[in-house]
Amino acid sequence: MVFNVKDYGAKADGASNDAAAIQAAIDTCHAAGGGRVLLEGGNIFYSSSIILKSNVELHLEQGSVLKAHADIATYFRPNGVEAGETSVSGAKAVDCPVTLKPSYAFIYAKDADNFSITGQGAIDGNVYAFMKRVSPYYFNGDFYPRPTMCYVEHCNHITFTGITMQKSPFWTLHPAGCDDVLISGIRVLNPLDCTNSDGIDPDHSSNVRIIGCHVTCADDCICLKSSAGNMEYGPTRNIIISGCTLTSTSAALKIGTEGTGDFENVIVDNCIVTGTNRGISIQIRDGGNVKNVSFSNIIIETRRFADCWWGTAEPIVITTHDRVEGVPSGKISNIRFSNITCDSENGVFLSGNADNHIEDILFEKVKVTLRKKTKWERGLYDLRPGYGKGIEKITSPGFLLRDTDDVTLRDCTVRFEGEDLSDFGEALRTERCKDVVVENFRGKAARAGFADQAIL
Repeated sequence: MVFNVKDYGAKADGASNDAAAIQAAIDTCHAAGGGRVLLEGGNIFYSSSIILKSNVELHLEQGSVLKAHADIATYFRPNGVEAGETSVSGAKAVDCPVTLKPSYAFIYAKDADNFSITGQGAIDGNVYAFMKRVSPYYFNGDFYPRPTMCYVEHCNHITFTGITMQKSPFWTLHPAGCDDVLISGIRVLNPLDCTNSDGIDPDHSSNVRIIGCHVTCADDCICLKSSAGNMEYGPTRNIIISGCTLTSTSAALKIGTEGTGDFENVIVDNCIVTGTNRGISIQIRDGGNVKNVSFSNIIIETRRFADCWWGTAEPIVITTHDRVEGVPSGKISNIRFSNITCDSENGVFLSGNADNHIEDILFEKVKVTLRKKTKWERGLYDLRPGYGKGIEKITSPGFLLRDTDDVTLRDCTVRFEGEDLSDFGEALRTERCKDVVVENFRGKAARAGFADQAIL
């Protein structure tokens, strides 16, 4: 059955609040046992928050737009409290994880199974209603966290396919505590200068497939999370990410930073990362552990951005450091990188703690080319956030391994290109590492005064 929202009073004029009409169509569809709620093409449906329900397909025809209302007072509040007034890109931001469920959600569902959002239309988060320019390099908001575009909690067997999700003022698609999630062929098109507009954030969710998606956003494109706000659910596990094209002002593919729970069994393959501040990032600052992760057949092109953004053009970075004093960060182990091509302004970087080494890492057929691309300073490594951590100045090797054990580099290559090599150093540098195996490694230091391989 088809339930056209216009039949329930939607004006579709881009100005009237159509939330009540859309919700009535959803409720009727759900009560009838399921079906399609239709937003016709060629229309703008301006709406406050809507709540999805089981067995409902929300279908946006080609040329339809579901646009978020500018009045935050009309939004659903999943955690029952208002967001705080804070600057998320200033001093407070680097140490403040998202610790609760979202403060506001435009599209929301809880305990709703077998629903889907489909079609070739667009969901528009109306980003500039909640943001303002505070720097030449980013927009920000007066409160944090701003509205999540789509937050769905404890929902199983759900699908997002074909749609465009654009201009989100905060995280775009956030499934939390969900099982069997298919995200296929969607586009996330967020401005590259609006903070916190993550693309896809599976959180304490399992059996998630993210296939054939295109994501551009400021902050992370695809970020696996195990947030404190959803600790009643299990680990983030059994994740497949494949065939995606990604551009980010922060990391394209990330595990963390919200990592109170565990991550395990993750496969990422056949992706292309371009114009990004970080390529692949495993960034653990809380108690959650990461194990059994494979990255393969990936092309990564990174470049520096302004230092208000986390990252310093590392194509691959793995770090575990305590967020706050006295609360140990989790373990990272059994991570595999195979057939990765990196063109970057910085090298591969692994950094553990003195008493919490990263363990069991394989780099196989990883090719790293370092060269100057932008006006920004190089020879930097970004350890934010973390207790006593910031940005370190270290002349960039092709690979920098620190407090990392049982590492194998097999058939890897490092190359330095360009006339200005003043920020680049060794091909391989290790610090306080044990059992590093180097097989058929090809790479010379960038310039005189540096060893090809430095063991410290």
